[in-house]
Amino acid sequence: MNYWLMKSEPEVYSIHDLEKDQAAMWEGCRNYQVRNFMRDQMKIGDQAFFYHSNANPSGISGIMQIVSEAYPDPTQFQEDSEYYDNKSSLDHPKWLVVDVKHVSTFQQILSLKYLKSIDNLKDMQVNRKGQRLSITPVTTDEWNTILKLSSHITNN
Repeated sequence: MNYWLMKSEPEVYSIHDLEKDQAAMWEGCRNYQVRNFMRDQMKIGDQAFFYHSNANPSGISGIMQIVSEAYPDPTQFQEDSEYYDNKSSLDHPKWLVVDVKHVSTFQQILSLKYLKSIDNLKDMQVNRKGQRLSITPVTTDEWNTILKLSSHITNN
């Protein structure tokens, strides 16, 4: 199993939206490295932290599970979508999505400031200066450390 951190701005789509919907398509990723993660490494059953970005505070707000293999992002073909890409075609789609389902919502966010204060997480990609990818891998040690930190604030 692989572990991930997946970012969304809460005003665009939040952990509470996913909790209400129970499952969703994780669309709109427009970075080749992120696309390659979904295409080559992300598998059904993988777990991911839901990270609220550009929030006050930014941080991990819950857990979700990957429930589909990667497939073409339909928004890349929709001219009225903010994610439309006129250089992508049905024959040669550039962008991918995966479906995710809600696992748990934390009662409080594990803020980026807090994550940066934990020695075991100092090398975590989200803690690196200038790191802007919307999806990043999480090591097993990082995953387990965050689960321990969140165990007293998880609301299933």
